[in-house]
Amino acid sequence: MTPSLNNETLIDLNDDLAEAGDTPSQTVSVRVTHRRDVASHQSVPRDGLIRFVVGPDGFVVPDLKETLPGRGLWLKADADSLALAIKKNLFSRAAKRAVKTPEGLDTLVPALIRRRLLEQLGLARREGNLVTGFEKVATALKLGKTAAHAAGRAAWLIEASDGAEDGRSKLLNLSNGQTPSVGLCGLFSNDELSLALGLENVIHAALIEGRRAAAFSREAERLGGFEALFPAQWRERPFNSN
Repeated sequence: MTPSLNNETLIDLNDDLAEAGDTPSQTVSVRVTHRRDVASHQSVPRDGLIRFVVGPDGFVVPDLKETLPGRGLWLKADADSLALAIKKNLFSRAAKRAVKTPEGLDTLVPALIRRRLLEQLGLARREGNLVTGFEKVATALKLGKTAAHAAGRAAWLIEASDGAEDGRSKLLNLSNGQTPSVGLCGLFSNDELSLALGLENVIHAALIEGRRAAAFSREAERLGGFEALFPAQWRERPFNSN
């Protein structure tokens, strides 16, 4: 049984290492923090929640960076939970005081997460953890075919929403069937990606596996509760293997 301490769960990773054929040299644990979801009243892993606080003016404010002062009001990151919280004034109940909900909160939250995703891509590029252009992206994807955690392996394939299907389908083919799986993001247009990365004509990009990719994954998971990360037909169409 996994021990719990101060609303946190300790997960021992040694069993996972053993199953992978590795012998752990020391105890490896990950501390997973839980918070109570104001909609379901269930204890939920923090990564799947969005923190809100009550501002000085009495309005509830989304705190995606989780740095604003005040008591946190945690809500599951999906459109249904947010709609329920707004409709039934659940923020007031959780805060045990009168709380006002700003107009358009249901569209503001996903918009803020989208902006954070673009910020993560910009940071990754400055850190050297993101490559652009068909050939470089293809190389990063091919590394994942040779080893599960090869250095320089692509963790995410970022495709411009208005890019041509031919190049995209070839890269999707390279990303298909890898373990761990390669994430796919098609949220942003060529112009949005180019502006965020400070480059011209960004159609294909790959976010390299590592700490920055993990941060991007968390934001992408949260946004996935509000909208699809890519058009469904991108995965439904047969991959071009030529």
